[in-house]
Amino acid sequence: MHVAAAARPRATLVLGHGAGGGVDTPDLRALARALPSEGVTVVRVEQPWRVAGRKVAAPPPTLDRAWLAVLPALDLQGRLLVGGRSAGARVACRTAVSVGAAGCLALAFPLHPPGRADKSRLGELTGCGVPTLVVQGGRDPFGPADAFPATLPAGTVVRAVPHADHSFRVAKAAPLTPREAVGLVVDHTRRWVREVLARES
Repeated sequence: MHVAAAARPRATLVLGHGAGGGVDTPDLRALARALPSEGVTVVRVEQPWRVAGRKVAAPPPTLDRAWLAVLPALDLQGRLLVGGRSAGARVACRTAVSVGAAGCLALAFPLHPPGRADKSRLGELTGCGVPTLVVQGGRDPFGPADAFPATLPAGTVVRAVPHADHSFRVAKAAPLTPREAVGLVVDHTRRWVREVLARES
């Protein structure tokens, strides 16, 4: 567990990582650096299979149970925000209501397996039940930003990182740098956090 504490926390954002990496992906690290200045403590949580030293993610029900067990053990200050990237975003969406979250951050939400648009996971997102920000790469093989329906539940918005893949990486020939791509993730999240906390105050 990695904690980036705000000096005067108004909220705590708890983030889970994806199946292909840990808590040190560039987007999660960037959020941990940027959000404490907004009054948001950022907690990055290792998923259970990583803690156990395994390379393969556990099934969704196991991930949900572990997440629900971890959150009550945290020193949460202010409003609770949950989120994650990829598989971690799915867990956060499925459990947001049950943990009493004020909002959910879904980074690189895996809308469907690559090449299998018929296997949609949209129901996990639309059933989240709390204000939700989706930040999605423009060329994400798990579903680019423009693959999401134009009509989503009230309070759910999708923001794009143009030219970025599932990890928010961009090609060398892209018109923005890797740093700028991650910067867009942070900027979208920062604005959303301000909006959520303004509604909650």
